[in-house]
Amino acid sequence: MRIKVCGMTLPEQVNALEEMGVDLAGFIFYPKSPRFVGNKIAPEKMKKTGGRIAKVGVFVNEDYEKLMKTVEDYRLDMVQLHGDESERYCEKVANYVSVIKAFRLSDNDPIEWMVRPFDDCCDMYMFDTLGAGYGGTGKKFDWNILKGKVIDKIFLLSGGIEPGDEEKLKAFEKEPVAGKLFSIDINSRFEVSAGVKNMEKVRNFVNALKG
Repeated sequence: MRIKVCGMTLPEQVNALEEMGVDLAGFIFYPKSPRFVGNKIAPEKMKKTGGRIAKVGVFVNEDYEKLMKTVEDYRLDMVQLHGDESERYCEKVANYVSVIKAFRLSDNDPIEWMVRPFDDCCDMYMFDTLGAGYGGTGKKFDWNILKGKVIDKIFLLSGGIEPGDEEKLKAFEKEPVAGKLFSIDINSRFEVSAGVKNMEKVRNFVNALKG
């Protein structure tokens, strides 16, 4: 099972993630986020960080030209769009870099209907918890609402995933819908403070899921 650790702000922690077998690192380029990386890691430093780990830039309703410049400057491998981006916007971005479109879900949302317009213009989806504002909420996402759904795109599972969830995630992985599960996304429940991870917690989680 792939693992993405989001909200990274320290290059040395990104390098440590690669050593412990994490597959993707997320960097938040949303200025209102407490994990905003734009003033913490310079582009030249980012290019030397992480080795083979895939670098995912997280954006919220960003100006297209500014987003593309950030992708180039920081040499990002993917972008995660966490706002109200249209299908046309996603398609433009996807012409140049892989796109993950995030959906913030509540219990009764018509998930299959919500994602269908994006099937042809995005590479992956992310399912997260609905909350006030944009970005991650840290609130627990009930991934059981995905059971029985037909998702035609590979997806990431997010939303308050924490230490101790490993066995539940392994059980979910056996569900038919999890045939499209690309990665687990973790963030705030593994932190000492915003943007600073408790690397022991991350390591234990990685070992439990991948061991």
